[in-house]
Amino acid sequence: MEPSKTLIVHYILLELVDMILKPPFEKTKPFPGYINGYLSGIRENGSQYTHAATWLILAYAKLGNGDRAVQLLDMINPLNHTDTITKMKTYQGEPYVMAGDVYFHPQHVGRAGWSWYTGSSSWIYRIIIEDIIGFTLSGNELSFKPCVPRDWEEFSMVYRWKETEYHIYFKNPKRLNNGVTEIKIDNVISKVKSIVLVNDKKSHLVEITI
Repeated sequence: MEPSKTLIVHYILLELVDMILKPPFEKTKPFPGYINGYLSGIRENGSQYTHAATWLILAYAKLGNGDRAVQLLDMINPLNHTDTITKMKTYQGEPYVMAGDVYFHPQHVGRAGWSWYTGSSSWIYRIIIEDIIGFTLSGNELSFKPCVPRDWEEFSMVYRWKETEYHIYFKNPKRLNNGVTEIKIDNVISKVKSIVLVNDKKSHLVEITI
C-alpha cells in the first residue's frame, strides 16, 4: 500500500522543523512567539523534543522503513542513555522513564529534561507495539503488520488475553522490513492474517513469518 500524502507531508514538515531549529531561536527578530520563551537548546527551542521525535519514528514505520524507525527509537530510548556511569552522569534521568526533552544547550548537552509527565511515553509505547511489532487488537481479533529492521532475524512476545497465554514468535528468514507471509496457530496454518482469541485457559503457540 502506498503511504498517504498526509503522512509524507507530516514527515517533510518534521524534517523542516529540524532544519529551522538549527540554530535555536535566541534574540530572534521578528519575535517567533512562545517557543522563544525557552532558553536556546531547551525543550521545543532546539532540543530533542520527544513528542516530535516519536512522531518521526511513527512516520518512518508507516512508510515501511523499519531500519530507520528503530534506529531513531534506539536514539531516544532512555536505556541507551544510562547503560554506563558516564552516560548516566550526562543524562541525569531515569532509565525507565521517557524524558519530555533532551537538552542541546552547550552547558547541558545530553541532559534529560522533564520526565514523568510527558505524553510522548504513551506515544512511544503505542508505536513500539502497534507500528513496529505491528500488534493490533480489535475486539477478540489479533492482527499483525510488523515493520522491523532487516537485521531482526527473529523476536518474540507473550500476550495474555484474559486467562489464556499466547506465545508469539516472529521469524524473518528473508530479512525484510515488513509484510506477513504466514501465520501458524498451534502448528496449523491460518487461512487469514489474523488470530481469533479464545479464552480457553490454555497456552497457545503462534508463529509468524515476515
